[in-house]
Amino acid sequence: MSATTDTFKNARLILPDSVLDGALHSENGVISDISQSSSVAGHDCEGDYLLPGLIELHTDHLEVHYAPRPKVRWNPISSVQAHDAQVACAGITTVFDALRVGMDSEADLNTNDMQQLAKAIETGQAENRLRAEHFIHLRCEVSAEDVMTAFSAFDGDENVRLISLMDHTPGQRQFVSLDAYKTYYQTKKGMSDAEMAAYIEKRQNQANDIAPKNRKTIAAFAHEHGIAIASHDDASISHVNEAIDLDTRIAEFPTTVEAARASHDANMAVLMGAPNVVRGGSHSGNVSARELAEAECLDVLSSDYVPASLLQAAFQIADEVETISLPKAVAMVTSTPANTIGLRDRGSLETGRRADLVQVRMSGNVPIVRGVWREGRRVA
Repeated sequence: MSATTDTFKNARLILPDSVLDGALHSENGVISDISQSSSVAGHDCEGDYLLPGLIELHTDHLEVHYAPRPKVRWNPISSVQAHDAQVACAGITTVFDALRVGMDSEADLNTNDMQQLAKAIETGQAENRLRAEHFIHLRCEVSAEDVMTAFSAFDGDENVRLISLMDHTPGQRQFVSLDAYKTYYQTKKGMSDAEMAAYIEKRQNQANDIAPKNRKTIAAFAHEHGIAIASHDDASISHVNEAIDLDTRIAEFPTTVEAARASHDANMAVLMGAPNVVRGGSHSGNVSARELAEAECLDVLSSDYVPASLLQAAFQIADEVETISLPKAVAMVTSTPANTIGLRDRGSLETGRRADLVQVRMSGNVPIVRGVWREGRRVA
């Protein structure tokens, strides 16, 4: 890493409620002053935007680097480094890496793979290999037979800061339509119609037997250890009420406007995918993020499976939705996720906050990341 840069001048600073042409000064990795001054010495942003480092709460993109082809496993530390470089160069300075807990018997990856990646994240940070700061987000498939065994393997891991309660049982939540479920999984798994029907029946029976108990047990553990909880793919008011009963902080990818609005009204942060914004809709046919933004019940964006989408979606949604200003859109990828997860030392260009910064130039409708700093030290 290069030496710390203390002053950023000639910048368009995206503050919590406005955009200011001026300069920012940091000392010891913390923002110490923001002003309209243009005569100071320091790093010249050349009129580019300067915004807080992005905060990513849900990305499973690490798996792409670890398992780039079926039956191929890459060195886990090398995988984490490659993932980290892509994340940081997209302007993300704090990332919650999603690791799967609870697998289908047909899954390509297993619990040991997830533990290898968790260890690699820990090693990467301890050895100063990584540009962004990494935490672990456990994606708990409550309907999987092995979820509790897999979950117990992470007991005591202080890097785990977020747990999402997932249930991809066919016929509900993300896959209300069995046709959509078949389209997604049948080709992927290479099953005949008869095999697919048997598989769906097995998954549904299994979920009825174990999912409710697992959901409550994992939530109780999270509360006991001060770990934030997210509810995943809520589609109905009953799903939202269940999340409320479990004191859930985040509603991840609600599939209907009804569920999103109820979650937002219950003070849960509604999180949607940035690819949904960039593409103009959900890849699985559920509610669009833009529709939720227009309904004023969208709080947080996540890059999900495309790291570069996070920054692009923030600028795009500010441009396309009349009620969302650029500072408000940037908050969806910075201060709101930070505050929701309890990281109140970062996420905003304010004195006393961490100097996690991204220099961005707009060219057409695709932003260019021209520099990234974490705690005042350049990392990309």
